[in-house]
Amino acid sequence: MSMTALHIVLDTNIFIVILGKKSPYRWIFEKILSGKFILCVSTAIIFEYTEILARKTTQDVADNISRFLGNHPHIKNTEIYYHFNLITDDKDDNKFIDCAIASNATCLVSNDKHFKILKNIEFPKVNLFSLNEFEEWANIYRIINES
Repeated sequence: MSMTALHIVLDTNIFIVILGKKSPYRWIFEKILSGKFILCVSTAIIFEYTEILARKTTQDVADNISRFLGNHPHIKNTEIYYHFNLITDDKDDNKFIDCAIASNATCLVSNDKHFKILKNIEFPKVNLFSLNEFEEWANIYRIINES
């Protein structure tokens, strides 16, 4: 696993959007496949991705993605030892924050309004981007067009 790759955590709403071959955000998934990004996950995150994918597609698709997440070299499965409980409105979202902190991820990407609380929390610091902010950031640093 590359130490220079960008370590990211993706909320489920973002993960689902990057999978489609015709998605304008497919470049994120391609960066994971190539090792430019390391997707940081936990067991709880994989379960949620799989559950939502099974609802939106088929169980076979969800199972294939679950196997991919468990085996791909650019997926970092992070053990969560401490729960910060920073989000109180939707406690289920805390798994993404805890993963970002435990994996020392560069950022967490989500369009969910519950995560906006992170903008006001100094410790533990988690860099939050919406999907559009992440794309702008990637353009500034020329990550999108980098091969």
